[in-house]
Amino acid sequence: MPASRTSETIISDASSAMKTAAENPKQATQSFLHTPLIRAALPFINGGIAGMTATSVIQPVDMIKVRLQLAGEGVKTGPKPTPITVFRDIVAQGKVLDLYTGLSAGLLRQAVYTTARLGFFDTFMKSLTASAEAKGNKIGFKERAGAGLAAGGLAAMVGNPADLALIRMQSDGLKPVAERANYKSVIDALTRIAKNEGVTRLWAGAYPTVVRAMALNFGQLAFFSEAKNQLKGTSLSSRTQTLTASAVAGFFASFFSLPFDFVKTRLQKQTRAPDGSLPYKGMFDCFTKVAKEEGLLRFYRGFATYYVRIAPHAMVTLIVADYLGFITK
Repeated sequence: MPASRTSETIISDASSAMKTAAENPKQATQSFLHTPLIRAALPFINGGIAGMTATSVIQPVDMIKVRLQLAGEGVKTGPKPTPITVFRDIVAQGKVLDLYTGLSAGLLRQAVYTTARLGFFDTFMKSLTASAEAKGNKIGFKERAGAGLAAGGLAAMVGNPADLALIRMQSDGLKPVAERANYKSVIDALTRIAKNEGVTRLWAGAYPTVVRAMALNFGQLAFFSEAKNQLKGTSLSSRTQTLTASAVAGFFASFFSLPFDFVKTRLQKQTRAPDGSLPYKGMFDCFTKVAKEEGLLRFYRGFATYYVRIAPHAMVTLIVADYLGFITK
Protein backbone atom coordinates (compact mmCIF):
# COMPACT_ATOMS: atom_id res chain seq x y z
CA MET A 1 0.00 0.00 0.00
CA PRO A 2 2.76 2.57 0.84
CA ALA A 3 4.58 1.63 -2.37
CA SER A 4 1.35 2.24 -4.30
CA ARG A 5 0.94 5.68 -2.73
CA THR A 6 4.56 6.52 -3.55
CA SER A 7 4.00 5.66 -7.21
CA GLU A 8 0.80 7.71 -7.28
CA THR A 9 2.64 10.61 -5.65
CA ILE A 10 5.41 10.48 -8.27
CA ILE A 11 2.90 10.39 -11.14
CA SER A 12 0.91 13.22 -9.54
CA ASP A 13 4.05 15.37 -9.10
CA ALA A 14 5.12 14.74 -12.69
CA SER A 15 1.67 15.61 -13.96
CA SER A 16 1.64 18.79 -11.88
CA ALA A 17 5.08 19.79 -13.19
CA MET A 18 3.96 19.24 -16.81
CA LYS A 19 0.80 21.28 -16.21
CA THR A 20 2.83 24.13 -14.67
CA ALA A 21 5.27 24.07 -17.60
CA ALA A 22 2.40 24.23 -20.09
CA GLU A 23 0.75 27.15 -18.27
CA ASN A 24 3.97 29.07 -17.51
CA PRO A 25 6.86 27.94 -19.74
CA LYS A 26 9.12 30.84 -18.68
CA GLN A 27 8.85 29.90 -15.00
CA ALA A 28 9.46 26.24 -15.84
CA THR A 29 12.59 27.16 -17.82
CA GLN A 30 13.89 29.29 -14.95
CA SER A 31 13.26 26.46 -12.48
CA PHE A 32 15.14 24.03 -14.75
CA LEU A 33 18.07 26.44 -15.16
CA HIS A 34 18.34 26.82 -11.38
CA THR A 35 18.68 23.12 -10.57
CA PRO A 36 22.10 22.42 -8.95
CA LEU A 37 23.34 20.20 -11.80
CA ILE A 38 22.44 22.72 -14.53
CA ARG A 39 23.89 25.64 -12.53
CA ALA A 40 27.22 23.79 -12.30
CA ALA A 41 27.16 22.85 -16.01
CA LEU A 42 26.07 26.23 -17.44
CA PRO A 43 29.51 27.93 -17.42
CA PHE A 44 30.89 24.98 -19.41
CA ILE A 45 27.92 24.84 -21.83
CA ASN A 46 27.94 28.62 -22.38
CA GLY A 47 31.71 28.58 -22.88
CA GLY A 48 31.53 25.82 -25.50
CA ILE A 49 28.75 27.54 -27.48
CA ALA A 50 30.61 30.87 -27.34
CA GLY A 51 33.89 29.32 -28.52
CA MET A 52 32.28 27.40 -31.39
CA THR A 53 30.45 30.53 -32.56
CA ALA A 54 33.71 32.51 -32.58
CA THR A 55 35.62 29.75 -34.43
CA SER A 56 33.01 29.63 -37.20
CA VAL A 57 33.64 33.34 -37.78
CA ILE A 58 37.45 33.35 -37.43
CA GLN A 59 38.46 30.03 -39.12
CA PRO A 60 39.82 31.61 -42.39
CA VAL A 61 42.10 33.93 -40.40
CA ASP A 62 43.36 30.97 -38.34
CA MET A 63 44.12 29.07 -41.56
CA ILE A 64 46.24 31.98 -42.86
CA LYS A 65 48.01 32.32 -39.49
CA VAL A 66 49.06 28.65 -39.50
CA ARG A 67 50.35 28.85 -43.09
CA LEU A 68 52.37 31.97 -42.19
CA GLN A 69 54.01 30.18 -39.26
CA LEU A 70 54.98 27.18 -41.39
CA ALA A 71 56.29 29.16 -44.38
CA GLY A 72 60.09 29.23 -44.80
CA GLU A 73 60.73 26.60 -42.09
CA GLY A 74 64.48 26.30 -41.45
CA VAL A 75 65.35 29.27 -43.69
CA LYS A 76 66.50 32.57 -42.22
CA THR A 77 66.48 34.57 -45.45
CA GLY A 78 64.30 34.55 -48.56
CA PRO A 79 60.91 35.97 -49.50
CA LYS A 80 58.68 36.79 -46.56
CA PRO A 81 55.05 35.77 -47.01
CA THR A 82 52.27 38.16 -46.03
CA PRO A 83 48.65 37.42 -45.14
CA ILE A 84 47.66 38.67 -48.63
CA THR A 85 50.10 36.38 -50.48
CA VAL A 86 49.10 33.39 -48.34
CA PHE A 87 45.41 34.12 -49.01
CA ARG A 88 46.09 34.37 -52.76
CA ASP A 89 48.06 31.09 -52.77
CA ILE A 90 45.32 29.18 -50.94
CA VAL A 91 42.61 30.46 -53.28
CA ALA A 92 44.80 29.90 -56.39
CA GLN A 93 45.49 26.27 -55.42
CA GLY A 94 41.87 25.36 -54.80
CA LYS A 95 38.88 27.41 -53.88
CA VAL A 96 37.75 29.94 -51.29
CA LEU A 97 36.21 27.17 -49.17
CA ASP A 98 39.74 25.80 -48.62
CA LEU A 99 40.08 28.62 -46.08
CA TYR A 100 37.69 26.58 -43.94
CA THR A 101 39.89 23.47 -44.04
CA GLY A 102 39.91 21.95 -40.57
CA LEU A 103 36.70 23.63 -39.42
CA SER A 104 35.39 20.34 -38.00
CA ALA A 105 38.60 20.03 -35.95
CA GLY A 106 38.33 23.67 -34.89
CA LEU A 107 34.77 23.18 -33.70
CA LEU A 108 35.66 19.99 -31.82
CA ARG A 109 38.60 21.80 -30.21
CA GLN A 110 36.31 24.61 -29.06
CA ALA A 111 33.68 22.14 -27.85
CA VAL A 112 36.37 20.59 -25.64
CA TYR A 113 38.94 23.33 -24.95
CA THR A 114 36.82 26.49 -24.62
CA THR A 115 34.07 24.59 -22.81
CA ALA A 116 36.67 23.52 -20.25
CA ARG A 117 38.68 26.76 -19.94
CA LEU A 118 35.71 29.14 -19.56
CA GLY A 119 33.90 26.65 -17.38
CA PHE A 120 36.92 26.13 -15.10
CA PHE A 121 37.65 29.88 -15.02
CA ASP A 122 34.08 30.72 -13.99
CA THR A 123 34.09 27.94 -11.40
CA PHE A 124 37.46 29.03 -9.96
CA MET A 125 36.38 32.70 -9.88
CA LYS A 126 33.16 31.88 -8.02
CA SER A 127 35.12 29.84 -5.48
CA LEU A 128 37.77 32.55 -5.02
CA THR A 129 35.10 35.28 -4.73
CA ALA A 130 33.16 33.34 -2.10
CA SER A 131 36.37 32.67 -0.15
CA ALA A 132 37.42 36.33 -0.30
CA GLU A 133 33.98 37.62 0.70
CA ALA A 134 33.91 35.24 3.68
CA LYS A 135 37.08 36.99 4.88
CA GLY A 136 35.68 40.43 4.12
CA ASN A 137 38.04 40.95 1.16
CA LYS A 138 37.73 41.39 -2.60
CA ILE A 139 39.56 39.39 -5.24
CA GLY A 140 42.28 41.21 -7.20
CA PHE A 141 44.34 40.77 -10.35
CA LYS A 142 46.49 38.08 -8.71
CA GLU A 143 43.47 35.82 -8.15
CA ARG A 144 42.15 36.48 -11.68
CA ALA A 145 45.55 35.65 -13.15
CA GLY A 146 45.80 32.43 -11.12
CA ALA A 147 42.31 31.33 -12.21
CA GLY A 148 43.14 32.08 -15.85
CA LEU A 149 46.45 30.20 -15.77
CA ALA A 150 44.96 27.12 -14.09
CA ALA A 151 41.88 27.02 -16.36
CA GLY A 152 44.00 27.37 -19.50
CA GLY A 153 46.46 24.63 -18.55
CA LEU A 154 43.79 22.10 -17.60
CA ALA A 155 41.71 22.77 -20.72
CA ALA A 156 44.72 22.55 -23.06
CA MET A 157 45.59 19.02 -21.94
CA VAL A 158 42.04 17.86 -22.65
CA GLY A 159 41.84 19.63 -26.03
CA ASN A 160 45.30 18.76 -27.44
CA PRO A 161 44.19 15.90 -29.77
CA ALA A 162 41.65 18.13 -31.53
CA ASP A 163 44.25 20.91 -31.73
CA LEU A 164 46.77 18.49 -33.29
CA ALA A 165 44.19 17.35 -35.86
CA LEU A 166 43.44 20.99 -36.74
CA ILE A 167 47.13 21.77 -37.42
CA ARG A 168 47.59 18.59 -39.48
CA MET A 169 44.53 19.38 -41.61
CA GLN A 170 45.56 23.02 -42.15
CA SER A 171 49.18 22.19 -43.02
CA ASP A 172 48.37 19.24 -45.31
CA GLY A 173 48.03 21.51 -48.35
CA LEU A 174 51.68 22.63 -48.00
CA LYS A 175 52.97 19.13 -48.80
CA PRO A 176 53.57 17.75 -52.31
CA VAL A 177 50.35 16.25 -53.70
CA ALA A 178 51.72 12.68 -53.44
CA GLU A 179 52.53 13.11 -49.73
CA ARG A 180 49.24 14.66 -48.60
CA ALA A 181 47.08 12.77 -46.13
CA ASN A 182 43.85 14.35 -47.47
CA TYR A 183 41.98 13.97 -44.20
CA LYS A 184 38.21 13.79 -44.73
CA SER A 185 37.26 15.07 -41.28
CA VAL A 186 38.58 15.54 -37.75
CA ILE A 187 37.48 11.98 -36.85
CA ASP A 188 39.37 10.62 -39.86
CA ALA A 189 42.46 12.65 -38.87
CA LEU A 190 42.39 11.51 -35.23
CA THR A 191 41.81 7.86 -36.20
CA ARG A 192 44.61 7.77 -38.78
CA ILE A 193 47.13 9.60 -36.59
CA ALA A 194 46.42 7.24 -33.66
CA LYS A 195 46.63 4.16 -35.93
CA ASN A 196 49.74 5.15 -37.90
CA GLU A 197 51.73 7.02 -35.23
CA GLY A 198 50.35 5.77 -31.92
CA VAL A 199 47.73 7.16 -29.53
CA THR A 200 50.34 9.11 -27.55
CA ARG A 201 51.13 11.10 -30.71
CA LEU A 202 47.75 12.81 -30.26
CA TRP A 203 49.40 14.70 -27.40
CA ALA A 204 52.37 15.84 -29.50
CA GLY A 205 53.23 19.43 -28.62
CA ALA A 206 51.17 19.19 -25.43
CA TYR A 207 53.81 21.01 -23.36
CA PRO A 208 53.90 24.20 -25.50
CA THR A 209 50.13 23.88 -26.00
CA VAL A 210 49.61 23.98 -22.23
CA VAL A 211 52.09 26.86 -21.79
CA ARG A 212 50.47 28.72 -24.71
CA ALA A 213 47.00 28.18 -23.24
CA MET A 214 48.14 29.43 -19.84
CA ALA A 215 49.75 32.50 -21.45
CA LEU A 216 46.69 33.13 -23.63
CA ASN A 217 44.26 32.69 -20.77
CA PHE A 218 46.40 34.90 -18.54
CA GLY A 219 46.25 37.61 -21.21
CA GLN A 220 42.64 37.05 -22.19
CA LEU A 221 40.60 36.14 -19.14
CA ALA A 222 42.64 37.88 -16.43
CA PHE A 223 42.98 41.15 -18.39
CA PHE A 224 39.34 40.99 -19.57
CA SER A 225 38.12 40.55 -16.02
CA GLU A 226 40.47 43.27 -14.74
CA ALA A 227 39.65 45.73 -17.57
CA LYS A 228 35.94 45.21 -17.12
CA ASN A 229 36.30 45.79 -13.39
CA GLN A 230 38.25 49.03 -14.04
CA LEU A 231 35.65 50.26 -16.56
CA LYS A 232 32.69 49.77 -14.18
CA GLY A 233 32.88 53.30 -12.83
CA THR A 234 33.01 54.95 -16.28
CA SER A 235 30.16 56.43 -18.34
CA LEU A 236 30.55 53.71 -20.99
CA SER A 237 27.57 51.45 -21.62
CA SER A 238 27.73 47.81 -20.55
CA ARG A 239 28.12 46.67 -24.17
CA THR A 240 30.93 49.18 -24.86
CA GLN A 241 32.70 48.11 -21.66
CA THR A 242 32.60 44.47 -22.82
CA LEU A 243 33.91 45.38 -26.30
CA THR A 244 36.71 47.55 -24.90
CA ALA A 245 37.73 44.99 -22.29
CA SER A 246 37.77 42.17 -24.86
CA ALA A 247 39.93 44.25 -27.26
CA VAL A 248 42.44 44.89 -24.45
CA ALA A 249 42.33 41.20 -23.54
CA GLY A 250 42.91 40.21 -27.18
CA PHE A 251 46.11 42.28 -27.40
CA PHE A 252 47.66 40.88 -24.21
CA ALA A 253 46.57 37.35 -25.11
CA SER A 254 48.31 37.70 -28.49
CA PHE A 255 51.48 39.21 -27.06
CA PHE A 256 52.00 36.60 -24.34
CA SER A 257 50.99 33.50 -26.32
CA LEU A 258 52.25 33.93 -29.92
CA PRO A 259 55.80 32.52 -29.37
CA PHE A 260 54.32 29.40 -27.75
CA ASP A 261 51.64 29.16 -30.45
CA PHE A 262 54.41 29.29 -33.07
CA VAL A 263 56.37 26.44 -31.43
CA LYS A 264 53.18 24.43 -30.90
CA THR A 265 52.35 24.70 -34.61
CA ARG A 266 55.83 23.58 -35.65
CA LEU A 267 55.81 20.59 -33.26
CA GLN A 268 52.32 19.43 -34.19
CA LYS A 269 52.95 19.75 -37.92
CA GLN A 270 56.12 17.62 -37.95
CA THR A 271 55.98 13.99 -39.03
CA ARG A 272 58.69 11.32 -38.84
CA ALA A 273 61.26 11.00 -41.63
CA PRO A 274 61.90 7.55 -43.20
CA ASP A 275 64.64 6.97 -40.61
CA GLY A 276 62.18 7.67 -37.78
CA SER A 277 63.67 11.02 -36.77
CA LEU A 278 61.76 14.25 -36.14
CA PRO A 279 62.93 17.81 -37.00
CA TYR A 280 62.48 18.92 -33.38
CA LYS A 281 62.97 16.91 -30.18
CA GLY A 282 60.70 19.11 -28.08
CA MET A 283 59.70 22.64 -27.14
CA PHE A 284 63.15 23.86 -26.06
CA ASP A 285 64.87 22.24 -29.03
CA CYS A 286 62.38 23.96 -31.36
CA PHE A 287 62.91 27.34 -29.66
CA THR A 288 66.71 26.94 -29.97
CA LYS A 289 66.73 25.81 -33.61
CA VAL A 290 64.27 28.46 -34.80
CA ALA A 291 66.15 31.24 -32.95
CA LYS A 292 69.48 30.07 -34.44
CA GLU A 293 68.36 29.26 -37.99
CA GLU A 294 65.54 31.74 -38.55
CA GLY A 295 66.07 34.53 -36.01
CA LEU A 296 64.24 35.59 -32.85
CA LEU A 297 61.76 37.78 -34.70
CA ARG A 298 60.41 34.68 -36.47
CA PHE A 299 58.49 33.85 -33.28
CA TYR A 300 56.42 36.99 -33.82
CA ARG A 301 55.90 36.51 -37.55
CA GLY A 302 52.26 37.12 -38.37
CA PHE A 303 51.58 39.04 -35.12
CA ALA A 304 49.06 41.28 -36.90
CA THR A 305 47.29 38.23 -38.36
CA TYR A 306 47.43 36.47 -35.01
CA TYR A 307 45.95 39.52 -33.27
CA VAL A 308 43.23 39.74 -35.95
CA ARG A 309 42.53 36.07 -35.20
CA ILE A 310 42.79 36.26 -31.39
CA ALA A 311 41.13 39.64 -30.69
CA PRO A 312 37.88 39.06 -32.65
CA HIS A 313 37.78 35.45 -31.42
CA ALA A 314 38.19 36.69 -27.85
CA MET A 315 35.61 39.43 -28.40
CA VAL A 316 33.00 37.12 -29.95
CA THR A 317 33.66 34.39 -27.35
CA LEU A 318 33.51 36.72 -24.35
CA ILE A 319 30.51 38.70 -25.65
CA VAL A 320 28.52 35.54 -26.45
CA ALA A 321 29.52 33.99 -23.10
CA ASP A 322 28.54 37.22 -21.33
CA TYR A 323 25.16 37.26 -23.10
CA LEU A 324 24.49 33.58 -22.44
CA GLY A 325 25.45 34.14 -18.80
CA PHE A 326 22.99 37.02 -18.61
CA ILE A 327 20.00 35.18 -20.13
CA THR A 328 20.63 32.07 -18.02
CA LYS A 329 20.95 33.88 -14.68
